[in-house]
Amino acid sequence: MSDAPSALILSAIRKRFGALMAVDDLDLAVEPGALVSLLGPSGCGKTTTLRMVAGFETPDSGRITIGGEDVTRLAPNRRGLGMVFQSYSLFPHRTVAENVAFGLRMAGASKQRQAEEVHRMLDMVQLAGRADMYPAQLSGGQQQRVALARALVVNPRVLLLDEPLGALDKSLREEMQFEIRDMQQRLGITALLVTHDQEEAMSMSDRIAVMQGGRILQLGAPNEIYDRPTSAFVATFLGTSNLFAGTAGSDGRLQTAIGALPLPSPVAAGTAATLSVRPERVVLGPAAAALPQGLSGRIVAASFRGQYAAYRIALDGSGTEITAYRQADTALGQTSLAIGEHVAVGWPVDHGVTVDGAQE
Repeated sequence: MSDAPSALILSAIRKRFGALMAVDDLDLAVEPGALVSLLGPSGCGKTTTLRMVAGFETPDSGRITIGGEDVTRLAPNRRGLGMVFQSYSLFPHRTVAENVAFGLRMAGASKQRQAEEVHRMLDMVQLAGRADMYPAQLSGGQQQRVALARALVVNPRVLLLDEPLGALDKSLREEMQFEIRDMQQRLGITALLVTHDQEEAMSMSDRIAVMQGGRILQLGAPNEIYDRPTSAFVATFLGTSNLFAGTAGSDGRLQTAIGALPLPSPVAAGTAATLSVRPERVVLGPAAAALPQGLSGRIVAASFRGQYAAYRIALDGSGTEITAYRQADTALGQTSLAIGEHVAVGWPVDHGVTVDGAQE
Protein backbone atom coordinates (compact mmCIF):
# COMPACT_ATOMS: atom_id res chain seq x y z
CA MET A 1 0.00 0.00 0.00
CA SER A 2 1.26 3.47 -0.87
CA ASP A 3 1.76 6.26 1.64
CA ALA A 4 -1.55 7.92 0.78
CA PRO A 5 -2.40 11.21 2.54
CA SER A 6 -3.80 10.65 6.04
CA ALA A 7 -2.92 6.93 5.93
CA LEU A 8 -1.08 5.27 8.80
CA ILE A 9 1.66 2.75 8.01
CA LEU A 10 3.72 0.73 10.49
CA SER A 11 6.71 -1.11 9.02
CA ALA A 12 8.65 -3.84 10.89
CA ILE A 13 7.96 -2.26 14.30
CA ARG A 14 9.67 -3.79 17.30
CA LYS A 15 9.57 -2.84 20.96
CA ARG A 16 11.18 -4.66 23.87
CA PHE A 17 10.81 -4.00 27.60
CA GLY A 18 13.68 -5.86 29.25
CA ALA A 19 13.24 -9.55 28.46
CA LEU A 20 9.72 -9.00 27.12
CA MET A 21 9.26 -8.53 23.37
CA ALA A 22 6.10 -6.43 23.50
CA VAL A 23 5.78 -5.85 19.74
CA ASP A 24 7.59 -8.15 17.35
CA ASP A 25 8.21 -7.14 13.71
CA LEU A 26 4.72 -5.73 13.23
CA ASP A 27 3.48 -4.47 9.86
CA LEU A 28 0.17 -2.65 9.45
CA ALA A 29 -1.32 -0.28 6.88
CA VAL A 30 -4.52 1.65 7.61
CA GLU A 31 -6.28 2.97 4.52
CA PRO A 32 -7.34 6.63 4.40
CA GLY A 33 -10.74 7.02 6.05
CA ALA A 34 -10.77 3.48 7.47
CA LEU A 35 -11.15 2.37 11.07
CA VAL A 36 -8.89 -0.53 12.02
CA SER A 37 -9.08 -2.26 15.40
CA LEU A 38 -6.21 -3.84 17.30
CA LEU A 39 -7.94 -6.67 19.15
CA GLY A 40 -6.39 -9.09 21.59
CA PRO A 41 -5.98 -10.15 25.23
CA SER A 42 -4.04 -8.20 27.84
CA GLY A 43 -0.32 -8.24 27.10
CA CYS A 44 -0.68 -8.92 23.37
CA GLY A 45 1.03 -5.64 22.38
CA LYS A 46 -1.95 -3.65 21.15
CA THR A 47 -1.64 -0.77 23.63
CA THR A 48 2.14 -0.57 23.16
CA THR A 49 1.54 -0.34 19.40
CA LEU A 50 -0.93 2.51 19.89
CA ARG A 51 1.46 4.32 22.22
CA MET A 52 4.21 4.11 19.61
CA VAL A 53 1.87 5.60 17.01
CA ALA A 54 0.99 8.36 19.49
CA GLY A 55 4.66 9.04 20.21
CA PHE A 56 4.51 8.07 23.90
CA GLU A 57 6.87 5.15 23.22
CA THR A 58 9.70 4.95 20.68
CA PRO A 59 10.16 1.76 18.62
CA ASP A 60 13.46 -0.06 19.00
CA SER A 61 13.37 -0.54 15.24
CA GLY A 62 10.99 0.00 12.36
CA ARG A 63 9.20 2.99 10.87
CA ILE A 64 5.89 4.81 11.41
CA THR A 65 4.52 7.07 8.68
CA ILE A 66 1.43 9.25 8.67
CA GLY A 67 0.34 10.71 5.37
CA GLY A 68 3.71 9.75 3.90
CA GLU A 69 5.68 11.56 6.63
CA ASP A 70 8.08 9.59 8.79
CA VAL A 71 6.99 10.38 12.36
CA THR A 72 8.93 7.61 14.12
CA ARG A 73 11.04 10.05 16.15
CA LEU A 74 8.64 12.99 16.08
CA ALA A 75 7.20 14.43 19.31
CA PRO A 76 3.55 13.54 20.03
CA ASN A 77 2.29 17.11 19.60
CA ARG A 78 3.82 17.31 16.10
CA ARG A 79 2.13 14.22 14.66
CA GLY A 80 -1.28 15.73 13.95
CA LEU A 81 -3.17 13.15 15.99
CA GLY A 82 -6.37 13.16 18.00
CA MET A 83 -6.68 10.76 20.93
CA VAL A 84 -9.58 9.52 23.05
CA PHE A 85 -8.82 7.64 26.27
CA GLN A 86 -10.94 5.29 28.36
CA SER A 87 -10.60 7.66 31.33
CA TYR A 88 -11.79 10.69 29.26
CA SER A 89 -8.87 12.80 30.64
CA LEU A 90 -10.95 15.98 30.69
CA PHE A 91 -9.82 19.07 32.58
CA PRO A 92 -12.19 19.16 35.58
CA HIS A 93 -11.72 22.90 36.18
CA ARG A 94 -12.52 23.85 32.57
CA THR A 95 -15.95 24.07 30.97
CA VAL A 96 -17.07 21.80 28.16
CA ALA A 97 -16.33 24.54 25.65
CA GLU A 98 -12.87 25.15 27.11
CA ASN A 99 -12.08 21.42 27.04
CA VAL A 100 -13.12 21.10 23.41
CA ALA A 101 -11.23 24.26 22.40
CA PHE A 102 -7.99 23.23 24.14
CA GLY A 103 -6.23 21.86 21.07
CA LEU A 104 -7.22 24.83 18.94
CA ARG A 105 -6.03 27.26 21.61
CA MET A 106 -2.67 25.49 21.84
CA ALA A 107 -2.38 25.71 18.05
CA GLY A 108 -2.91 29.48 18.20
CA ALA A 109 -6.38 29.61 16.63
CA SER A 110 -8.26 32.88 16.99
CA LYS A 111 -11.01 33.15 19.61
CA GLN A 112 -13.59 33.49 16.85
CA ARG A 113 -12.43 30.27 15.16
CA GLN A 114 -12.35 28.50 18.51
CA ALA A 115 -15.94 29.53 19.21
CA GLU A 116 -17.12 28.50 15.74
CA GLU A 117 -15.41 25.11 15.83
CA VAL A 118 -16.55 24.36 19.38
CA HIS A 119 -20.14 25.18 18.43
CA ARG A 120 -19.89 22.92 15.39
CA MET A 121 -18.42 20.01 17.32
CA LEU A 122 -20.88 20.25 20.21
CA ASP A 123 -23.70 20.10 17.69
CA MET A 124 -22.12 17.04 16.13
CA VAL A 125 -21.79 15.17 19.44
CA GLN A 126 -25.27 16.25 20.58
CA LEU A 127 -24.09 18.46 23.43
CA ALA A 128 -25.40 21.82 22.20
CA GLY A 129 -26.46 23.89 25.19
CA ARG A 130 -23.92 22.32 27.54
CA ALA A 131 -20.92 24.46 26.60
CA ASP A 132 -20.78 26.21 29.99
CA MET A 133 -21.12 23.06 32.10
CA TYR A 134 -18.22 21.31 33.83
CA PRO A 135 -17.29 17.63 33.39
CA ALA A 136 -18.55 16.70 36.86
CA GLN A 137 -22.01 17.88 35.82
CA LEU A 138 -22.14 15.44 32.89
CA SER A 139 -22.90 11.74 32.65
CA GLY A 140 -20.21 9.28 31.60
CA GLY A 141 -21.56 9.16 28.07
CA GLN A 142 -21.62 12.94 27.82
CA GLN A 143 -18.05 13.18 29.11
CA GLN A 144 -16.96 10.70 26.45
CA ARG A 145 -18.67 12.84 23.79
CA VAL A 146 -16.69 15.86 25.05
CA ALA A 147 -13.47 13.85 24.80
CA LEU A 148 -14.39 12.83 21.26
CA ALA A 149 -15.21 16.43 20.27
CA ARG A 150 -11.87 17.61 21.70
CA ALA A 151 -10.03 15.00 19.62
CA LEU A 152 -11.93 15.76 16.40
CA VAL A 153 -12.00 19.55 16.55
CA VAL A 154 -8.34 19.79 15.49
CA ASN A 155 -9.09 17.79 12.31
CA PRO A 156 -6.51 15.10 13.11
CA ARG A 157 -4.68 13.14 10.45
CA VAL A 158 -5.33 10.01 12.50
CA LEU A 159 -7.74 9.47 15.40
CA LEU A 160 -6.45 7.10 18.10
CA LEU A 161 -9.03 5.40 20.32
CA ASP A 162 -7.63 3.68 23.41
CA GLU A 163 -10.38 1.48 24.93
CA PRO A 164 -12.65 4.54 24.61
CA LEU A 165 -15.85 2.90 25.85
CA GLY A 166 -14.51 0.63 28.58
CA ALA A 167 -15.86 2.80 31.41
CA LEU A 168 -19.45 2.85 30.10
CA ASP A 169 -22.28 0.43 30.87
CA LYS A 170 -23.34 -2.04 28.18
CA SER A 171 -26.32 -0.18 26.71
CA LEU A 172 -24.49 3.16 26.58
CA ARG A 173 -21.40 1.47 25.19
CA GLU A 174 -23.43 0.04 22.31
CA GLU A 175 -25.01 3.44 21.63
CA MET A 176 -21.60 5.13 21.58
CA GLN A 177 -20.22 2.49 19.22
CA PHE A 178 -22.75 3.58 16.61
CA GLU A 179 -22.16 7.28 17.28
CA ILE A 180 -18.36 7.11 17.04
CA ARG A 181 -18.52 4.96 13.92
CA ASP A 182 -21.03 7.32 12.30
CA MET A 183 -18.90 10.40 13.00
CA GLN A 184 -15.71 8.71 11.84
CA GLN A 185 -17.35 7.74 8.55
CA ARG A 186 -19.02 11.11 7.97
CA LEU A 187 -15.77 12.98 8.60
CA GLY A 188 -13.70 10.45 6.66
CA ILE A 189 -11.09 10.25 9.43
CA THR A 190 -8.48 7.49 9.53
CA ALA A 191 -8.76 5.79 12.92
CA LEU A 192 -6.95 3.16 14.98
CA LEU A 193 -8.93 1.56 17.82
CA VAL A 194 -7.48 -0.55 20.64
CA THR A 195 -9.97 -2.86 22.34
CA HIS A 196 -10.27 -6.24 24.02
CA ASP A 197 -14.03 -6.26 23.37
CA GLN A 198 -14.82 -8.53 20.42
CA GLU A 199 -18.29 -7.09 19.82
CA GLU A 200 -16.90 -3.55 19.82
CA ALA A 201 -14.29 -4.48 17.22
CA MET A 202 -16.87 -6.31 15.09
CA SER A 203 -19.39 -3.47 15.09
CA MET A 204 -17.03 -0.52 14.58
CA SER A 205 -14.24 -1.70 12.28
CA ASP A 206 -13.50 -1.84 8.60
CA ARG A 207 -10.75 -4.30 9.44
CA ILE A 208 -9.64 -6.12 12.58
CA ALA A 209 -6.07 -7.04 13.47
CA VAL A 210 -6.15 -9.91 15.99
CA MET A 211 -2.94 -9.79 18.05
CA GLN A 212 -1.11 -12.22 20.28
CA GLY A 213 2.48 -12.18 21.51
CA GLY A 214 3.26 -8.85 19.90
CA ARG A 215 2.26 -10.05 16.43
CA ILE A 216 -0.78 -9.76 14.18
CA LEU A 217 -2.13 -13.28 13.71
CA GLN A 218 -4.86 -12.32 11.25
CA LEU A 219 -5.99 -9.10 9.59
CA GLY A 220 -9.23 -8.75 7.68
CA ALA A 221 -12.82 -7.54 7.56
CA PRO A 222 -14.93 -8.50 10.60
CA ASN A 223 -16.99 -11.09 8.69
CA GLU A 224 -13.84 -12.61 7.20
CA ILE A 225 -12.13 -12.92 10.58
CA TYR A 226 -15.23 -14.42 12.17
CA ASP A 227 -16.28 -16.79 9.40
CA ARG A 228 -12.80 -17.79 8.20
CA PRO A 229 -10.36 -17.74 11.12
CA THR A 230 -6.92 -19.03 10.18
CA SER A 231 -5.89 -20.22 13.65
CA ALA A 232 -7.43 -21.83 16.70
CA PHE A 233 -6.54 -18.76 18.75
CA VAL A 234 -8.46 -16.41 16.44
CA ALA A 235 -11.40 -18.83 16.27
CA THR A 236 -11.76 -18.90 20.04
CA PHE A 237 -10.82 -15.29 20.84
CA LEU A 238 -13.23 -13.73 18.35
CA GLY A 239 -16.38 -15.44 19.54
CA THR A 240 -16.91 -19.04 20.63
CA SER A 241 -15.86 -22.04 18.58
CA ASN A 242 -15.90 -25.82 18.89
CA LEU A 243 -12.45 -27.21 18.05
CA PHE A 244 -11.76 -30.78 16.96
CA ALA A 245 -8.07 -31.69 16.66
CA GLY A 246 -6.91 -34.72 14.77
CA THR A 247 -5.09 -36.16 11.77
CA ALA A 248 -6.31 -35.94 8.19
CA GLY A 249 -6.98 -39.26 6.46
CA SER A 250 -6.81 -40.12 2.79
CA ASP A 251 -10.62 -40.21 2.68
CA GLY A 252 -11.01 -36.44 3.28
CA ARG A 253 -12.00 -36.93 6.89
CA LEU A 254 -10.33 -35.84 10.11
CA GLN A 255 -9.66 -38.60 12.64
CA THR A 256 -10.55 -37.12 16.04
CA ALA A 257 -11.44 -38.21 19.56
CA ILE A 258 -15.13 -38.15 18.60
CA GLY A 259 -14.69 -40.05 15.35
CA ALA A 260 -14.03 -39.27 11.69
CA LEU A 261 -15.30 -35.82 10.70
CA PRO A 262 -15.60 -34.68 7.06
CA LEU A 263 -13.28 -31.76 6.25
CA PRO A 264 -14.54 -28.67 4.40
CA SER A 265 -11.39 -28.47 2.24
CA PRO A 266 -8.60 -30.89 1.24
CA VAL A 267 -5.82 -31.56 3.76
CA ALA A 268 -2.85 -33.78 2.98
CA ALA A 269 -3.21 -37.25 4.48
CA GLY A 270 -1.27 -37.65 7.72
CA THR A 271 -1.29 -33.93 8.46
CA ALA A 272 -2.33 -32.71 11.92
CA ALA A 273 -5.27 -30.34 11.60
CA THR A 274 -7.98 -28.69 13.69
CA LEU A 275 -11.59 -28.21 12.62
CA SER A 276 -13.41 -25.14 13.92
CA VAL A 277 -17.23 -25.04 14.05
CA ARG A 278 -19.10 -22.01 15.37
CA PRO A 279 -21.94 -22.81 17.84
CA GLU A 280 -24.54 -21.19 15.58
CA ARG A 281 -23.54 -23.59 12.79
CA VAL A 282 -24.29 -26.67 14.92
CA VAL A 283 -27.63 -28.33 14.11
CA LEU A 284 -29.52 -30.22 16.82
CA GLY A 285 -32.41 -32.67 16.64
CA PRO A 286 -34.07 -34.38 13.66
CA ALA A 287 -32.52 -32.02 11.09
CA ALA A 288 -29.05 -33.18 12.21
CA ALA A 289 -29.78 -36.88 11.66
CA ALA A 290 -29.22 -36.56 7.90
CA LEU A 291 -25.90 -34.72 8.26
CA PRO A 292 -22.68 -36.69 7.65
CA GLN A 293 -21.08 -36.41 11.09
CA GLY A 294 -23.38 -39.09 12.59
CA LEU A 295 -23.04 -37.64 16.10
CA SER A 296 -25.43 -37.61 19.01
CA GLY A 297 -25.33 -36.59 22.65
CA ARG A 298 -27.19 -35.39 25.70
CA ILE A 299 -27.99 -31.82 26.73
CA VAL A 300 -26.03 -31.16 29.93
CA ALA A 301 -26.61 -27.40 30.25
CA ALA A 302 -28.99 -24.85 28.75
CA SER A 303 -29.03 -21.07 28.98
CA PHE A 304 -31.64 -18.62 27.67
CA ARG A 305 -29.93 -15.57 26.16
CA GLY A 306 -32.73 -13.52 24.72
CA GLN A 307 -32.88 -14.07 20.98
CA TYR A 308 -31.16 -17.45 21.21
CA ALA A 309 -30.49 -20.32 23.62
CA ALA A 310 -27.04 -21.79 24.32
CA TYR A 311 -26.65 -25.51 24.92
CA ARG A 312 -23.80 -27.73 26.07
CA ILE A 313 -23.97 -31.24 24.64
CA ALA A 314 -21.93 -34.19 25.90
CA LEU A 315 -21.29 -36.32 22.82
CA ASP A 316 -21.95 -40.04 23.08
CA GLY A 317 -18.94 -42.32 23.41
CA SER A 318 -16.34 -39.67 24.13
CA GLY A 319 -17.64 -37.36 26.82
CA THR A 320 -16.46 -34.41 24.70
CA GLU A 321 -18.70 -31.38 25.24
CA ILE A 322 -19.58 -28.91 22.50
CA THR A 323 -21.59 -25.70 22.45
CA ALA A 324 -24.56 -25.02 20.18
CA TYR A 325 -26.71 -21.92 19.74
CA ARG A 326 -30.32 -22.22 18.69
CA GLN A 327 -32.59 -19.37 17.70
CA ALA A 328 -35.27 -18.75 20.33
CA ASP A 329 -38.49 -20.46 19.29
CA THR A 330 -40.34 -20.74 22.61
CA ALA A 331 -41.90 -18.46 25.19
CA LEU A 332 -39.61 -15.81 26.64
CA GLY A 333 -37.25 -17.07 29.30
CA GLN A 334 -37.49 -20.71 28.22
CA THR A 335 -35.34 -23.13 26.25
CA SER A 336 -36.87 -25.61 23.82
CA LEU A 337 -34.48 -28.48 24.62
CA ALA A 338 -34.42 -29.91 28.14
CA ILE A 339 -31.38 -30.92 30.16
CA GLY A 340 -30.92 -34.65 29.80
CA GLU A 341 -32.60 -34.79 26.39
CA HIS A 342 -30.84 -36.93 23.78
CA VAL A 343 -30.34 -35.25 20.39
CA ALA A 344 -28.67 -35.83 17.05
CA VAL A 345 -25.79 -33.40 16.38
CA GLY A 346 -24.16 -32.22 13.15
CA TRP A 347 -23.38 -29.31 10.85
CA PRO A 348 -23.16 -28.70 7.10
CA VAL A 349 -19.64 -29.67 6.09
CA ASP A 350 -18.86 -26.30 4.48
CA HIS A 351 -19.86 -24.52 7.71
CA GLY A 352 -16.69 -25.77 9.39
CA VAL A 353 -13.24 -24.21 8.89
CA THR A 354 -9.83 -25.90 9.02
CA VAL A 355 -7.50 -23.80 11.20
CA ASP A 356 -3.88 -23.92 12.35
CA GLY A 357 -2.93 -24.99 15.84
CA ALA A 358 -4.70 -26.26 18.93
CA GLN A 359 -6.64 -24.09 21.34
CA GLU A 360 -4.25 -22.00 23.45
